[in-house]
Amino acid sequence: MKKIHVLLLKAFIRPFLVTFLVVMFILLMFFLFKYVDDLIGKGFEWYIILELMFYASAANVSMALPLAILLSSIMTFGTLGENYELVAIKSAGISLQKAMRPLLVLIIGIAFSSFLFSEYMLPKANLKFGSLLWDVRNKKLSFLIKEGVFNNSIPQYSIRVDKKGEDGVSLTGIMIYDHTGNNGVPKIIIAKNGTMNTTKDKQFLVLKLNDGVRYEESSSQNATYNPRQQLTRMRFGQTAQKFDISSFKMNRTDENSFRTNNQMLNLDGLKHKGDSLTKELDSVNRYSRVAMGTYFKMNNYTRGYTKIKMAPVKLKGPLLNSVPKDQRVATLQSALDQAKSIKQTADGRVADHTDRVKNLIRIRIEYQRKFTLAVSCLMLFFIGAPLGAIIRKGGLGLPVVMAIIFFLFYHIITTVAEKSANQGNINPILGIWMAIIVLSPVGAFLTYKATVDSALFDISLYKAFFGKIFGKKKSPLTK
Repeated sequence: MKKIHVLLLKAFIRPFLVTFLVVMFILLMFFLFKYVDDLIGKGFEWYIILELMFYASAANVSMALPLAILLSSIMTFGTLGENYELVAIKSAGISLQKAMRPLLVLIIGIAFSSFLFSEYMLPKANLKFGSLLWDVRNKKLSFLIKEGVFNNSIPQYSIRVDKKGEDGVSLTGIMIYDHTGNNGVPKIIIAKNGTMNTTKDKQFLVLKLNDGVRYEESSSQNATYNPRQQLTRMRFGQTAQKFDISSFKMNRTDENSFRTNNQMLNLDGLKHKGDSLTKELDSVNRYSRVAMGTYFKMNNYTRGYTKIKMAPVKLKGPLLNSVPKDQRVATLQSALDQAKSIKQTADGRVADHTDRVKNLIRIRIEYQRKFTLAVSCLMLFFIGAPLGAIIRKGGLGLPVVMAIIFFLFYHIITTVAEKSANQGNINPILGIWMAIIVLSPVGAFLTYKATVDSALFDISLYKAFFGKIFGKKKSPLTK
């Protein structure tokens, strides 16, 4: 390998790694902002949140990797052009295509690795992320006793404390309303102080109460007011109250229940699921034809019992005129009933057919998505490398602006086309490849312009061009 190739590889790898990590960090922050309500106030251990972020980062690779390749390629060739290193390379007899070859080999390796990642690692990461996020969202609020606020997290109990100790265990001014009785009258427990602990299996919360009073009011035997209703008051020096908190523990769901989702399947799984849906769709269509055909067939009771051939009857005028007058009302009612039956049957079949068609479209889109990530890496490299050679600006100024502009075009086209494909407005394959189809000619055009050293973004050239057009003096009008 030539030294110039090593120079180009080093100049590309550093900004690529930095850009990729920065974009991944920004996307993870967006993820935290999106799911902050599901994570805050539930008492998760730090490793649960870290595991969730790790699995979420796998899904962000499809956005971070193309952007990192685009930005780093613009920065690399822009820096070479700004420092006149690209001019020195060309003066040594090395064309731009030859200079791009080692980076092209590297990008092909990254693209192939991204395909393997989408095929083998991403489905497993999505499976882990989906099941863990489901458990996080369905976990109840952890039992947190706040000062001066009644807490009703534990069913049939309402607990309030005046002050919590700094150790998180000691409590002062405890009041408990116990609604577990069947008579509808709560029991009240008041204690000056106590401690809060959980059992070793984390199934029960134990409050040890000191120096308190327990009030219990007996229920009335009937609905009338009883002035001699009993009130029991019991003082205690120390007692313990146990609460069941097993429902607050996060239980991990079986991952097999999420395994059939499209994002959790590889190419073989998507193909198998697509074939199954296609067979189901054919069955729905076949049964629909049979069910609907029974309403439109004409009854011929003599068919098969006679060989008499009769000419078809030609009806003139409205069809209802051929029915005897005394049978017209019954005929109309029968026709109306059959029409309603047809509509009900059709509505059920159409909904079933539409649901399977949408699922089949999503499977086809997900199948093609396995390949678009790799191809988009190559396409954005052929946009970024010549673009950097044309603008000849390095650093984080103009290259970042140009990278964001092109990536926004790529992302907007991809999002709009994929949404249209999901709605069935365009072909699923065309929808998922739309951005690559639109931007590939742009990459070819920029590569050609960079090869011929075109001053595509030279503002002075455009000023001179428009100056020649609008700066010409008009000839005087002849009288």
